[in-house]
Amino acid sequence: MDKYKNLAKNTLVFAIGTLSSKLLVFFLLPFYTRVLPKGDYGAVDVVVQTCNLLIPIATLGITHAIIRFGLDRLSDKKSVFTLGLFTVFCGFGFLLLFWPLVGQISFLSDYVGYIYFYILTASLQMLCAEFVRVRGMVRFYAIDGVFRTVLTILLNVLFLGVFRMGTVGYLLATILTDFVSMLVLFFVGKLYRFVSPKSAKADLAKNMLRYAIPMIPNTICTWIVNISDRYIISFIIGVAANGLYAVSNKVPTILIHVANIFSGAWQISAVTEEEERERFFTRVFKMYSAIAFLSASALIATAQITTRMLAAPDYFEAWKCVPFLVMGTMFACLASFLASVYMVEKKSQYTFLTTLLGAVTNIVLNMIMIPRLGANGAAIATFISYLVMFLVRFFHTQKWIKIRCNLAQFALCSVLVLLQCILILAELPYYLLYQAVLFVLVFLLNMRPLFSALSGIGFLRRFIPKKFLMEK
Repeated sequence: MDKYKNLAKNTLVFAIGTLSSKLLVFFLLPFYTRVLPKGDYGAVDVVVQTCNLLIPIATLGITHAIIRFGLDRLSDKKSVFTLGLFTVFCGFGFLLLFWPLVGQISFLSDYVGYIYFYILTASLQMLCAEFVRVRGMVRFYAIDGVFRTVLTILLNVLFLGVFRMGTVGYLLATILTDFVSMLVLFFVGKLYRFVSPKSAKADLAKNMLRYAIPMIPNTICTWIVNISDRYIISFIIGVAANGLYAVSNKVPTILIHVANIFSGAWQISAVTEEEERERFFTRVFKMYSAIAFLSASALIATAQITTRMLAAPDYFEAWKCVPFLVMGTMFACLASFLASVYMVEKKSQYTFLTTLLGAVTNIVLNMIMIPRLGANGAAIATFISYLVMFLVRFFHTQKWIKIRCNLAQFALCSVLVLLQCILILAELPYYLLYQAVLFVLVFLLNMRPLFSALSGIGFLRRFIPKKFLMEK
């Protein structure tokens, strides 16, 4: 099958399962903001993000190695999965030693047991999900995503709406969802056939850990870029302010979900498609960046409307953080695409070093901007840190795979989206008119790569004139 059609097919399968499931969970936001006060919502956010920080430590970053080494044509799948499973249990056992320390943290002390169960079930679910993807079972992977969503919704409604269990109910719903999903993936996907201690190879274990271990500090640095601002806001301004900031992060989450759908399909194609790799990467990057610019432009233009629709009235003020958070997320998505170059070349250390640069930039700017600009200072710091990470990766990855694009046009699109942020925050009258004009300009600049991306969907191809498509 043509590599572009294969990428489009896999992306569509992930979209049907993953996007629908992510959006369903996303639309639970109005429910959360009505059943959880600002303080409780801020506490839930901090606990969950702490779990996300500890998961790469518990897994030793092995899920990254599962997808990279599992996709190698000559890899021993039994050895890859067995080593992954063994690593998760060893890493979690090591993390258990720090139970008393975690219990000493004031805003986590009431939830230590839930935190550890959250980490274990999430780690095993991620391992099984990634291995299902390695085996090419993308439809099953997508179906599991829908199943997880339905179960998450039911359990959240039960624990939060009926039993009024608050933060504990939120955590318990997630834990049970991951646990059931893990069992479905393991048994229905017949992953037990790949558990074979005798198949584990020392050389493969060494290579997988060499690739995976730099991903631990990388994930921590990513967490710092994404989450450190919430801790600083909580300490400097208060937990209620963090609740507002957490809600504002839900809007750019739409862009992240769309990017993750594509990323799931792209990782497979980036590793397995070896012919004309430079041209392939260049063409896909142009299409991907066009979708990123247009999605960001639309989300910024509708920041007030979206926040009003998705959150309770008490949270409406959160819209002011949305524009720069969306722009930061846009560059985060583009930087994530470039990280696939490091993945293909098995240069995970550079993924870590460039993320570390973004994390340091983010912390420094947070300390400077949050006291002066409040929560919006954190949003601006996030935007700048991801911009720095993207620029460094773009020029550094050229030494392996040259991604050729029109830099002047790319810069102009960036300026137009930045202008959208400035104008909407100025709260000028008729702001939607200005936003519409800027969106149209962004669309015109990205029209050809956008239509080329849409042409990958079979039934749309016939409606798009060839003059609007990029050359392969």
